[in-house]
Amino acid sequence: MTAPSARPAPCAPLTGLRVLDLATLFAGPIAATMLGDFGAEVVKVEHPTRPDPSRGHGPSKDGVGLWWKVLGRNKRAITLDLSRPAGRTTLLRLAATADVIVENFRPGTLERWDLGWDELSAVNPRLVLARVTGFGQFGPYAHRPGFGTLAEAMSGFAAMTGEPDGPPTLPPFGLADSIAGLATAYAVMTALAARERTGEGQVVDMAIIEPMLMVLGPQPLWYDQLGHVQPRTGNRSQNNAPRNTYRTADGAWVAVSTSAQSVAERVMRLVGRPELTDEPWFATGAGRARHADVLDEAVGDWIARHTRAEVLAAFDEAEAAVAPVQDVRDVMADPQYRALDTVTTVDDPELGPLRMQNVLFRLSATPGAIRWAGRPHGADTEEVLTELGLTPADVKGLREEGVV
Repeated sequence: MTAPSARPAPCAPLTGLRVLDLATLFAGPIAATMLGDFGAEVVKVEHPTRPDPSRGHGPSKDGVGLWWKVLGRNKRAITLDLSRPAGRTTLLRLAATADVIVENFRPGTLERWDLGWDELSAVNPRLVLARVTGFGQFGPYAHRPGFGTLAEAMSGFAAMTGEPDGPPTLPPFGLADSIAGLATAYAVMTALAARERTGEGQVVDMAIIEPMLMVLGPQPLWYDQLGHVQPRTGNRSQNNAPRNTYRTADGAWVAVSTSAQSVAERVMRLVGRPELTDEPWFATGAGRARHADVLDEAVGDWIARHTRAEVLAAFDEAEAAVAPVQDVRDVMADPQYRALDTVTTVDDPELGPLRMQNVLFRLSATPGAIRWAGRPHGADTEEVLTELGLTPADVKGLREEGVV
């Protein structure tokens, strides 16, 4: 396949930044994708015979994994066996040209290949090495295999998710990996900002179990100070009510939130129960949460008598917070997502036009962009290695050795 141009638009904010993505599956590669979306040149390095397993995750079309088209976007794809001497030498040559390396091998793996921080920083003192693992680089669990599911369980997320009388509930998607990927991209940018002052790179140690705990809010503090353990409450909140999902007359669902006192009052007036706002307990979110049964009944009965369109229109007019419970079909047609171009179209030489999530945020002066979707395994090996100074004969020799 014809290789895409490695050069982003000149206005892209990360133009000139070079990233080597050695990671597999999700957290590390997501971080590299976030950097590539805003102009970084990302080179995806995969094993010659064992590509990133995300290429085979989920549905495929014509034998092409669709998840990879998103995860591998804006990345050039090369193959390299890092465990072989020639692969090590080639990786060190690549590292000398890079600003960032993202890897997620178990602690000690790169060191076993003589590709640890000492060797990498020796060839490039300005390098930032982002190490993404389940449990971090040290501690009693460091050498265990770690996945996002374990972080969702260990952090307390699963324990507080689900109905009160039901089992702990895990998300049906890579929540912890995605959060860790975003956190890693932030960590890399922080390390690069520090490099501007010091002139030196450093190691980012990202444990997937930590960002997941961070987004759960003040759970440790509540326990430390009050001995409080948040129970499973289903869709309800301990901090405000009404807050739930409710079924409409036409069988659809809507979600209502009343985090602000004024919104809670508007909702009760809208559903014809203004007298409830005069109750002493209604004056605080916690008080309303303790009377969630009463409030849910009032809101649920009113919503059950109206179609989803009627509910949304009435809440909008009342300036009360509501949203339809949407599946992906609704998302693709939603006018707000369309206005934001949240799901955009990318032309792909393998599969034709593809619709996928756009870059994560909009910058007014230096926007990001999806330049291409995920490339085939090893599609850019020869081009990247030739740019590095290897001759066609050198590349041929590496192929014959099984290094690429």
